Amino acid sequence: MSTIQEFLCFAVDVFYFMVIIRVVLSWFPSTSGGVIAQISYFVGRFTEPVLDWVRRVLPRTGALDLSPLVVLLFLQFVVKRILGC
Repeated sequence: MSTIQEFLCFAVDVFYFMVIIRVVLSWFPSTSGGVIAQISYFVGRFTEPVLDWVRRVLPRTGALDLSPLVVLLFLQFVVKRILGC
């Protein structure tokens, strides 16, 4: 693998885990200024633009947000295959 390809694979992996972290943190209550709130804010800054775009494209499913699942599946089965990770 080339250096650029390795970097892109690494970036995809980091984003993948950030989405997973965001989902897991959404299960826990966060207090303003707490550690969970700070991590959630940091992860949200990177993941929200992509998740928001997917939410606008997906049909409404009520209170269930399927955008993280769609993004994770897309990264795993499309992007990683294109990059050859």
